[in-house]
Amino acid sequence: MLTKKFVPCIYLYRGKAVRNFKDLSVMDTDPVRLAQYYCDNNADELLIFDMSARAAGELAHAASVDGGFSGGEFLYEETSEPVTADSLHEEALGIIKEICAAVDVDVIGIGNIRRMEDAKKLLYAGCRKAVLNYDTSSNIALTEEISKKFGKEKLMAAYNDPAVLEMHKDLVETYVSGLLLMNPHQIRETEAILSLPFYVQINQIALNKLMDIFGYEHVCGITGNTINDNVKEIPSLKQLCQENGIPVITMEAAYRWEDFKKDRNGLVPVVVQDYKTLEVLQVAYMNEESYYHTLKCGKMTYYSRSRQTLWTKGETSGHFQYVKSLTGDCDMDTILAKVHQIGAACHTGARSCFFHTIVEKEASQSPQDSNPLKVFQDVYNVIQDRRIHPKEGSYTNYLFEKGLDKILKKLGEEATEIVIAAKNPNANEVKYEISDFLYHMMVLMAEKGVTWEEITAELAARE
Repeated sequence: MLTKKFVPCIYLYRGKAVRNFKDLSVMDTDPVRLAQYYCDNNADELLIFDMSARAAGELAHAASVDGGFSGGEFLYEETSEPVTADSLHEEALGIIKEICAAVDVDVIGIGNIRRMEDAKKLLYAGCRKAVLNYDTSSNIALTEEISKKFGKEKLMAAYNDPAVLEMHKDLVETYVSGLLLMNPHQIRETEAILSLPFYVQINQIALNKLMDIFGYEHVCGITGNTINDNVKEIPSLKQLCQENGIPVITMEAAYRWEDFKKDRNGLVPVVVQDYKTLEVLQVAYMNEESYYHTLKCGKMTYYSRSRQTLWTKGETSGHFQYVKSLTGDCDMDTILAKVHQIGAACHTGARSCFFHTIVEKEASQSPQDSNPLKVFQDVYNVIQDRRIHPKEGSYTNYLFEKGLDKILKKLGEEATEIVIAAKNPNANEVKYEISDFLYHMMVLMAEKGVTWEEITAELAARE
């Protein structure tokens, strides 16, 4: 049986997250924040609907009625600035890119695909897969082209009527890796046609009925408002799945509580780090109950020695710590927790509990002692600062002033210099030329709004 997934979805409409296609009430003005909320509450994947095509159509119609539409442009009533259908699409893609960078689960993108270029933009924004809407015949015609370009594993098909699958069965089986069924009443029909895994979009159903949906062999996930509205119940729903023999994604601990060496009070200290920056945030303690509760809910839960009770970090403050990893030390008497920290870790309001400097030896750090990734980020930050706050005589500002063509010309020149230097027996020349190239590359990154975080995420995703 397939592992079943709980997949919240975000409907992007004019820069906001709305409830669904029919109900445009705003769920969150910040879709990135909503995506992080879903992921922090144990979502397995995210599905993002780009509704910019609908927004463009509605705005164009409204503008044409009152005379505000001309030459493919119309006005946002919020800003009175002329926009186009393409600019609305680019705005949505920008938000999707931010979401993909902000979450650590796979994102599936769907909507406003009219040509192969649109699917490419979704994938380049960071989506693991792009979804073609098979209710649109032009999307069906794009299937083979997109699949051959990016691979079958990058493409899915969405539909309301399984008869469409029946009609294009050979095409789908050859070029598509998964399906999205928009009509939950036609699960049986879909299973009878194809053996591909498929997600089911459900906007209203009793939670206990989800087990019936997951019971179908080829259903690999449930999405829609039913999941969105009950995202905090995902841990309990996963437990219910396990009790019914349905495989789900959970945090399975490699070690039982009995494997740890406890202090005389039966506790184990926990050192807590930010999972991205590795900043040490705090030290707390766990007992057996808090250990297993943490594994179940995905939020750091400790034992308070002063109150002699369990406490989930953030219950009163909202400053939750969402688990990314738990690691035991060599003696198995201390746990290292890497977490996504919401807000401040310290009760004083400080980001970290460690802020009282006791002693600090002043010593100049040699370049060889520098963290390589931090050096890249520091140089990039300086370049960004020059772009925002120009400095007279700055070569970086000279490049920005001359524009993209000049930056590209210099980048090409430096790439050629690397090739020439590589033919020289002195390796130092290669080092110098690569450094020059990397600097100019970072100027290009700043010019195009690309960050090191996006680059490293893209590299990490490659196999």
